[in-house]
Amino acid sequence: MDIKKEILLETGTNELEILEFFINEPGKNGQMDSCYFGVNVAKVMQVIESPDLEPPESAPHPCFMGTIPLRGHILPVLDLSIWLGMDRVKDPLDVVIVTEFSQSVTGFLVSGVTEIHRVGWPEVIPPQGVLSTADQNTIIGLVDINDHFIQLLDLEHILSALDPTSQDALWTADVRAENQVTALVADDSATIRAMLKNNLEAANFRIMLTNTGEEALNKLQELKATAEEQGKRVNDFLDIVIADIEMPRMDGFTLTKNIKEDNALQNLPVILYSSIITDELRHKGDSVGASAQISKPDMDKMAGLAIDLLGREAGAS
Repeated sequence: MDIKKEILLETGTNELEILEFFINEPGKNGQMDSCYFGVNVAKVMQVIESPDLEPPESAPHPCFMGTIPLRGHILPVLDLSIWLGMDRVKDPLDVVIVTEFSQSVTGFLVSGVTEIHRVGWPEVIPPQGVLSTADQNTIIGLVDINDHFIQLLDLEHILSALDPTSQDALWTADVRAENQVTALVADDSATIRAMLKNNLEAANFRIMLTNTGEEALNKLQELKATAEEQGKRVNDFLDIVIADIEMPRMDGFTLTKNIKEDNALQNLPVILYSSIITDELRHKGDSVGASAQISKPDMDKMAGLAIDLLGREAGAS
């Protein structure tokens, strides 16, 4: 089963497409209980039959099932149920969801897939207050699909947690702004917010943190009102906006579109980042007016990119 890579959604409509899948656990009276999960379709290459893999004795984590060759890649396969602490019922019809993001191709073993749903980001319920703190690190949010909930998984968190040392280089600032830069950062991950804040502050940035695109836009409207009261511009209070693309309530594309369509905000440069910024998807950010886009594996370049961008815009004004 190949997942088509065409861009089916108009950029800036605050929607996403989710591939729904499930993991079966033993239930009562010999029945099975299914738990439903979802992943952004843009991160899925294909779904394949599960190979007959057993965890190697030297596995770095119990969920690591070994590797298989696929499309010129050596594909590591992870048993998602083990990572989630579930007791999956093994079945010959189990499948592997092959994903590609953050310059990494990985397979996730699950019980099966159901269908693709198109939902609006406002329909995604943030996990805060709904799930435990531990679950919040893996769950982006919940979506109510008629008779059941789908839990949207943060697969990037799983990979980074399996290899924490791979993230160290992402957060090393090797540049410093001559004059302090004020930046508004929007990301629904507390871990990413904290690491990005530390990275940018080391480069002489002053940071305002928000959890979603919606919260960031509300903050911008507050700054706009303050600027109008004082007879100033928003740019006198804020230099740049840095936003994740995938966020509950409002995504980064929609946030950028709102900024660029507001006369008082449109001169603010916006940097978008995500694990799924590829050449094929980059045009989505361009279409809403993003000033620059960066992939999460290149986050060590964030401070330098922002400084260069502000320098170019200052020179052009």
